[in-house]
Amino acid sequence: MEIGVSLLYPPWLELPEQLAIARRADELGLDSVWVPEGYGQEAVALLGALAATTRQVGLGAGIMQIPARQPTAAAMAAATLDRLSGGRLRLGFGLSGPQVSEGWFGVPFTSALGRTREYLEIVRQALDCKPIDYEGRHWTLPLREGGLGQGKPIKLLTPPVQERIPIFLGVGGEQTTRQAGQIADGWTPFLFSPEHAETLTAPLLEGIEKAGRDRSDVVVAPLVVAALDDDLDCARDVVRPLVALYLGGMGSKEKNFYVDLAVRYGHGPAARLCQGRFLAGDRAGAAAAIDDELLDLVALAATPETLGDRLRAYERAGVDLLIVTPLGDSERLLSALATHASPAGAAA
Repeated sequence: MEIGVSLLYPPWLELPEQLAIARRADELGLDSVWVPEGYGQEAVALLGALAATTRQVGLGAGIMQIPARQPTAAAMAAATLDRLSGGRLRLGFGLSGPQVSEGWFGVPFTSALGRTREYLEIVRQALDCKPIDYEGRHWTLPLREGGLGQGKPIKLLTPPVQERIPIFLGVGGEQTTRQAGQIADGWTPFLFSPEHAETLTAPLLEGIEKAGRDRSDVVVAPLVVAALDDDLDCARDVVRPLVALYLGGMGSKEKNFYVDLAVRYGHGPAARLCQGRFLAGDRAGAAAAIDDELLDLVALAATPETLGDRLRAYERAGVDLLIVTPLGDSERLLSALATHASPAGAAA
């Protein structure tokens, strides 16, 4: 199992700290560094900085939000980043959630499957340097109506280094996960539980089979919040606030994908209590509402003695690439992770 690192955005980590963690991951020989994107820090700009300050580590957009960019703009950014990094880019896409899509980008959160499929088709055509002549339900290029009528099929002038840039989908629902198995090169779920891996990956495997693909065609790469401490309770307390942010703050009371996932894990009451306290402004109470059992299902809180067993649980669950968001003493955690990574990703 390979190990990558996902960088937290401000105010959790300021830019100098993010760059330092990325450089350290590069020095340790970890597989990849991934940059998240919400409604604060923009992923493409930071990936450009990482391309200039790292040498060999893979660079992942984890994830670029579909409502933020036209697909051809995403393809241009990807080709530029791949050239800047010497062919190290991995593209992650996702639709975000209704609050961000509609509240920040002004894009309706509808037709998740159709919009995702069309978006990826256009991105891949563009990265193949083919003239874009596409007529779909959600995107039509060139513009057929409403303009001057002078648009024509255009192709990307500067191709990427890689013949095929891997595209990952950051999704967790059954239908969207099934689609990832059909059309993506990788799948990056969040709050993935190794104990529930069979249920979580079943739709992915169905999609792979339906598309006539092999399991090896799709990289299973969950994002997991992690901390390492000599005291397990201290490690849990480090990751608890960030898990609470997702259960409580990444969605509305009526629509929160992560609460729905906790319900599937059999921990609905704790997740609902966390969400209620968070929405009421009690962040400390929200974090305290997450019991240790739920926390250990969705996060990687470990001691030096238990880290190996926890990582092996992910490997047994079929994880190919574990993307870790380091909290607390990141230097200690990254160094420990490097000793457990697969030979291709282990420190020299």
